Amino acid sequence: MKLAVYGYGNLGRGVECAVKQNADAELVAVFTRRAPETVKTLTGVPVYSADRVLEFKDKIDILIICGGSATDLPVMTPALAENFNVIDSFDTHAKIPSHFDNVDNAADKSGHIALISAGWDPGMFSLNRLYASSILPEGKDYTFWGKGVSQGHSDAVRRIEGVVDARQYTVPVESALEAVRSGSCPDLTTRQKHLRECYVVAEEGADLARIENEIKTMPNYFADYDTTVTFISADEMKEKHSGLPHGGFVIRSGKTGLNKEHSQTIEYSLKLDSNPEFTASAIVAFARALNRMAIRGITGCKTVFDIAPGDMSPLTPEAMRKMML
Repeated sequence: MKLAVYGYGNLGRGVECAVKQNADAELVAVFTRRAPETVKTLTGVPVYSADRVLEFKDKIDILIICGGSATDLPVMTPALAENFNVIDSFDTHAKIPSHFDNVDNAADKSGHIALISAGWDPGMFSLNRLYASSILPEGKDYTFWGKGVSQGHSDAVRRIEGVVDARQYTVPVESALEAVRSGSCPDLTTRQKHLRECYVVAEEGADLARIENEIKTMPNYFADYDTTVTFISADEMKEKHSGLPHGGFVIRSGKTGLNKEHSQTIEYSLKLDSNPEFTASAIVAFARALNRMAIRGITGCKTVFDIAPGDMSPLTPEAMRKMML
């Protein structure tokens, strides 16, 4: 399958690396909004201006859109779905229904297929929530994220006056995890499930107390959490906090039996050295499935719930039955 990347940041580079591990995939182009001559790909894939993407309309099986969920993907994905089969990793959970409708309208009218919100959450975590709740209808879902870098929260801290750089880690509360794993189906508040750890490089002479207070009281980001703020040097930031690790847990605690006398727990976990590289690896597998669906003539917008697991694998059905079943 011939793939292309639209947007070449951390996720775009991750897709480039993932394609090298899939013998049935080829990355034919990278499209950027920057000056193409200033962008150097890791493997020598040619770089073109985003304005030239329509020139490749008949040369790409799946266009992987690697933009941000806040402002890029709501515009890019429906627009590009008018001319390409597309996939994105839109991750603003509350806005997924409206994003789906916009992309579905564009893809359906143009006869293309689109997949939104592919990755690990939404994506693999979504599938595990669905499987677990279907198997254990009497129960509760719990999702824990981390320990890992939240890129959106880190950016929010960097926008505070006097902040030069920042990393924010989301950390599950261990006691909450253990309570869920016990099968007791606890009711947990936002504050009880996660901590937030901020590491901040401040400008020389900046008011550290003000910065710390602005972080801890920031609505929608930190106000509802127990948050720690640690000021460090730029050298320490580079040495200890330059990576993008992440991960988390999806847990379903439920009851079975005539009188619900037996506790059952389903748990799926991820521990990632590189959030964007893992997300990209998931996207490439989903792109394989999307390409197979496109060949069958399927159109419109889809989510991971519409993807058959076998379509994601490069193995033949015979090999899957022999090796995996």
